[in-house]
Amino acid sequence: MSSPAGLPGLLGHFSYFVTVFLLVAGLFIVIARGNLIKKLVGLGVFQTSVYLLYIAPGKLVGGTPPIISDAYTVYSNPLPHVLILTAIVVGVATLALGLALVVRIHDAYGTIEEDEILLQEAGPSADEDR
Repeated sequence: MSSPAGLPGLLGHFSYFVTVFLLVAGLFIVIARGNLIKKLVGLGVFQTSVYLLYIAPGKLVGGTPPIISDAYTVYSNPLPHVLILTAIVVGVATLALGLALVVRIHDAYGTIEEDEILLQEAGPSADEDR
């Protein structure tokens, strides 16, 4: 019995659709928002999409943990999981550094809006040009 309109093919790639959606959403947030905290949230969403991109093909249906035994012939690859654990640690460190920089920027400029910071950097001559 075949399924209507190739539905298992679409469901089999559901994690990739979610990954692409999160990738685009995160990239959009980083580019389109002026608030520095929102940019860090977008960066976190973008990083999560990369995690999913690596984890999705790491698990094989019917695969077992990589323990050598005569009873098993199909093994799941543990390498993507190990790499993602490292990436999560780096992502948390990046987010912590970004938040620390936002605090310092707020102390220096009194705002975390990118446009207001750029206006302050340009100085009073930029206001006279308008």
